[in-house]
Amino acid sequence: MQRYSRIAIFLHWAIAALLAFQIAVGWALEDLGARGFALFQWHKSIGITILLLTLARIVVRYWKPRPAPVEGGWQGMLVKAVHAGLYGFMLGAPLTGWALVSTAKVKVPTLIFGVVPLPHLPLPMSANDPAFAAHSVLAWIGIALFALHVAGALRHHFLMHDGLLWRMMPARSPVMLAALPALIAGGFVLGRVILPTPAPKVAAAPAPVEEEAPAPVAEAVDTVVNAAAPTGADNAVAEEEPVGPPPVWAVQPGGSIGFSVGNGGETISGGFAQWTTKIAMDPDRPDSADIRVEIDLASASVGDSYQDGMLAGDEFFGVAAHPKAVFTAKGAKKTGANSYQAVGTLSLKGVSKPQSIRFTLSGAGKARKVAGSATIARASFGVGNGESSAGLDPKVAVHFGFRAKAE
Repeated sequence: MQRYSRIAIFLHWAIAALLAFQIAVGWALEDLGARGFALFQWHKSIGITILLLTLARIVVRYWKPRPAPVEGGWQGMLVKAVHAGLYGFMLGAPLTGWALVSTAKVKVPTLIFGVVPLPHLPLPMSANDPAFAAHSVLAWIGIALFALHVAGALRHHFLMHDGLLWRMMPARSPVMLAALPALIAGGFVLGRVILPTPAPKVAAAPAPVEEEAPAPVAEAVDTVVNAAAPTGADNAVAEEEPVGPPPVWAVQPGGSIGFSVGNGGETISGGFAQWTTKIAMDPDRPDSADIRVEIDLASASVGDSYQDGMLAGDEFFGVAAHPKAVFTAKGAKKTGANSYQAVGTLSLKGVSKPQSIRFTLSGAGKARKVAGSATIARASFGVGNGESSAGLDPKVAVHFGFRAKAE
C-alpha cells in the first residue's frame, strides 16, 4: 500500500500531538487566573507552531504525491469534509487566538517560546469579542473533528482491516503503530500534568480580613480612622478631658478596593482581593490616627487571566521582588462636614512616596461606613513601564468602600 511521504508523516503526528496538548491546556486556562500566565505564553507559542506546521503540511500535500482515497460515496465525502474541517481548524484557531491577543485592551507582548517576538495584527479593538467567540467555537469544533478523525482511523484498522493506518506510518511496524499514536496521548497527558495545582479559592479573598491595595489601602485605612471620628460638638468636650490611647478599628467583611485606568479611549478596571490593615484612631481626634495597610499585589485582578499574569510581572507590580504594597499614615484632617483627607506614605515596587487620599464617612458611634478615592501617578512607582503600557493613562484612579467597627 502506498504511503504518505516521510515529511507528511512527521507533520501529521507532530501536529496531532501538539493539538492534544492544546486541548488539555485550553480547557483549564480560564480557571487558572494569574497562575496561568506562563501557560498562556506556551499556549500561544504552540498555537503559532501549529499554524506554521499546518502551512507546511498544505505545501507538502500538493508537492508530494499522496495515496488515493480508498472509499467513495457518502463515506468518502465525509472523510473529505472532516479533513477540510481539520485544516480549517488548524489554521483558524491560531489565527483567531492571534487576533484575540492583538485586540486586547492591554497589549501583552508575545514571545514565541520566550525568544521570538510575535507582532500584533493590525486589527481594531472592536474585533476582540468576535475573535473570542470564533476562537471558542473553533476549539469545540476542532475537538469534535479530532475525535471523528481518530474514530475513522480505528474503524479502518480494527473493523475493516484494510491497512489504511499503515499509510501514515514510516514503516509497517507494530512498534510504530503503538509509539506514534502514543504521542497524541502523551501530548494530552503532558498538558494536564503541567497545569498548576488549583488555588485555594476560599483563602484567596477572605472577606473578614481587612484587605487592601497600595493606594486604596491607604485610603481605606485613613477612611476607617476618620470614619470613627464623631461630628459635631463632642470634640470640644473631648479636648478638655484626659486623653487615652486611641481605639482600634476593624474593617468588616464585604469591603472592596478597586482601581481603573484609561487605555486609548476605554477603561480597564480591577481590584485587589487580599489586604490587611492595622488602624488605631480616636474619633474625636483624627490627628491621632495610626494606620498601616499591607496589600498582597499578587491578588490584583482585572478579570482576565492573561492580563492578571501581566500585572504580576516586572512591567507592572513586580510581585516576585516586591510582593506587597504598604501604606502608612500618621493622622488625618477633616475637610468638610463628612469629608476627610489623610496624607501618608505609599511604598510600592521598591519606591516610597507621599500619597494623599480623600474619603467620606457615614453612620455614628462604633460603626462607620467609609467611601473614598485617590489618584496615583503610576510612573512614579515604575508601574507600567513597558510596551504593553504605552496606551495607559499616567494616572490610576483608586476607589474603596467598606464598613468598620471600633473594638
